[in-house]
Amino acid sequence: MRDEIDSIMERDPAARTRLEVLLCYPGLWAVWIHRVSHWLWRRNLRLLARMLSQVGRFYTGVDIHPAALIGQRLFIDHAAGVVIGETAIVGSDVTMYQGVTLGGTGKGHGKRHPTICDRVFIGNNANILGNLTVGENSRVGAGSVVLSDVPPNSTVVGVPAHIVYRNGERVLLTDPHDIKDPLSDALIALSARVEELEERLGAEPCPPDPFAAEEAERAAYRDELERLRVYVTMGEGI
Repeated sequence: MRDEIDSIMERDPAARTRLEVLLCYPGLWAVWIHRVSHWLWRRNLRLLARMLSQVGRFYTGVDIHPAALIGQRLFIDHAAGVVIGETAIVGSDVTMYQGVTLGGTGKGHGKRHPTICDRVFIGNNANILGNLTVGENSRVGAGSVVLSDVPPNSTVVGVPAHIVYRNGERVLLTDPHDIKDPLSDALIALSARVEELEERLGAEPCPPDPFAAEEAERAAYRDELERLRVYVTMGEGI
């Protein structure tokens, strides 16, 4: 317990004293309640374990299934709306923010929730779904939806998430398929269609100023309006 309090003191600049962490951090309470409910679950007192986990959910806002495997020094900052599923595995020194979901993608049995390795940072409202692995020292951006494995020492962002940093170096995407966005196929098809039309038309270059003619027409129209304008002196004859 002292070790987990000390780890929060190191990772949260808002933490002033250990007593404050003990009394005012529901994420810490949620982890400790889970330790007890997991102990009951492994001894086949599963209804009691589920009941205790629901008590913890009521008081902390964190829903951790008693069967989930949680490592040491898990820090759930702000502790609101966090969900950790039954077959999830969370390593040591992991940091989560509010709204994180370690969930499944269907009604299948067996391992259906993520494995989060050591020293992973998960931003607020991120969703990590399915039987996948987030490698050591990786970071998941806020609001991301992770649907495939994340290599170690990587940063992923987006919906669905894609790698933007790996081993401290920027990852440049040259193929729209790497983003795996539903619109990427439409963009690829549109790009191919434009190239086809350019080839059919001879790919004639655009004039230096394609809007010059339209601007000349607008100027002539404004001149005509100015010539036809009727000026009235308001108040004349009073």
